[in-house]
Amino acid sequence: MERKIRVLVAKPGLDGHDRGAKVVARALRDAGMEVIYTGLHQTAEMVVQTAIQEDVDVIGLSLLSGAHMTLFTDIAELLKERGMGDVLVVGGGIIPEEDVPRLKESGIKGIFGPGTSMDEIITFIKENVKG
Repeated sequence: MERKIRVLVAKPGLDGHDRGAKVVARALRDAGMEVIYTGLHQTAEMVVQTAIQEDVDVIGLSLLSGAHMTLFTDIAELLKERGMGDVLVVGGGIIPEEDVPRLKESGIKGIFGPGTSMDEIITFIKENVKG
């Protein structure tokens, strides 16, 4: 039996809106992945610590507050510092198109905005997870 892809769905920062993150988490679970959801108001450090403890393959970040440039890049940097640079990091939420290239340069491999289909997210993860 093939090992399931382990995904951490995280809500960093002060953003209190988690409906989208929960919808994505459920879709990933229904697609056969193991999903761990952090809950709201996580610091970058908390997200990375949970990723290490849970030995995840993927971190899915959800943010609507506009702090994505700081929080997403902080998480990517902490992962590299802790030897977890091979973890696939994706992000979603309200992210201006002009921020996407800088986020990808920092290590966020996929960016998914409003209206992205669950199939697109699932396919991206399955095609890009290492292991």
